[in-house]
Order: sequence, then structure tokens, then C-alpha cells
Amino acid sequence: MIVTTTSTLQGKEIEAYLDIVSGEVIMGANVVRDFLAGITDIIGGRSGTYESKLAEGREMAIREMTEKARTLGANAVIGVDLDFETLREGMMMVIATGTAVRVK
Repeated sequence: MIVTTTSTLQGKEIEAYLDIVSGEVIMGANVVRDFLAGITDIIGGRSGTYESKLAEGREMAIREMTEKARTLGANAVIGVDLDFETLREGMMMVIATGTAVRVK
């Protein structure tokens, strides 16, 4: 499955635009991880715990989106957009949205 943020695929012809597809993931972070990330934020540096949580959420949302596209008969998703939101303390939402297409 080809997944891209662009609206076209170089060297490929889009046969059919099937539907908009999305994958949504809501994740919670535990109290210890929040505490350690807070210390990192205070003393400076990167928060590896949150970076890994963001990466995990992104991968899960993209996987869910591509599975939905596959059930429509798509072999690519174009125009992918990723959104990250904090819902409340320790809760994060990741949404991947794109257009499911069939390419030659």
C-alpha cells in the first residue's frame, strides 16, 4: 500500500478515487512516564518517552487508515494528513486522514 502526503503519485495513474479514509487512536500515558517527562521538560532536553508515544500513535493511526482503504479495494492513500491533539492530562489523540485510491 502506497501512503503519501502528496495529491498525486509520480509515474502512476489514478484509476479511481474511492473514498476518504481515516484512522483514529486515543492513547493514555501513565503517571510515571508523565512525571519523568515533566522533569525532562524542566531541566531541558528531549522527552524520549513522549516522542516514542507520538511515533506509536502515528503508526497505529496510519495502519488503521490503510486497513480501511484496503477493504475498499484501494492500493494507495493520497493526501494524507496527520493531526495530534491533547484531550486532557495524559490523553492524546492521533488522526490520520487521506483519500483511498486505486492506481494502475
